[in-house]
Amino acid sequence: MGFPDIFKLEKLKIEAYSNRERTSKIGEFEAMFNPTTLTQSFGVLYEAASDASGASHEARFVRKKPADLNVKLLLDGTGVDTIGLVTLFGSKRTVGERIGDFLRLAYQVNGDTHQPSFLWVKWGEWGTELGQTGYKCRLKTAAVAYQSFNRDGSPLRAELDLALVSDDEHANQLRIAGLASPDVTHSRITRAGDTVASLTREIYGSPQRVAAVARVNDLDQLRVVEPGRELVFPPIIS
Repeated sequence: MGFPDIFKLEKLKIEAYSNRERTSKIGEFEAMFNPTTLTQSFGVLYEAASDASGASHEARFVRKKPADLNVKLLLDGTGVDTIGLVTLFGSKRTVGERIGDFLRLAYQVNGDTHQPSFLWVKWGEWGTELGQTGYKCRLKTAAVAYQSFNRDGSPLRAELDLALVSDDEHANQLRIAGLASPDVTHSRITRAGDTVASLTREIYGSPQRVAAVARVNDLDQLRVVEPGRELVFPPIIS
């Protein structure tokens, strides 16, 4: 077993895939300089609920919103990232070429899938504190701020400001969220205003299993269920 290279600088990379499972890699974009900050935002969606009299109100959980990640990457064409013979004789990509590389990888629509690529941001151990490796996402916006130019007008320095939105397989989202509940049988006593769809979404994180829940509970309709009834929610069998 070899020893880790303690002097190696781990660079942030954005890998692109043609499928959500991220098994078919198209390419990757490596940051010239690691960002000094990463801004990750989390949100929860609630819906207002009240009883028949309208006397009480509560914030009823609906779902977690997709987490957002904002990353700013500096692109430099002045050669400050290279030294020695690499600077004199090596070929380096220009700022414009690097921006084009990223846009083709993350923004351009894939001719086979008819949509932009599925991305995976990786940077060493970042993301493990949330129970995942890196950040699986899609590109929301990419803003380029040009900061310095050659005499011919070509950019010498630019900042790439990326807004990324979380994107992952549903089963993996449940695992990361720590929702062990779909793996065991649960029951709920219905309250006024409850529906099979809303309770199914609460238990499983998605309303996709509404038909299965209705079948288990011998329900003929899926809208409002009478208060005080016990509904059984079976486990998900993977």
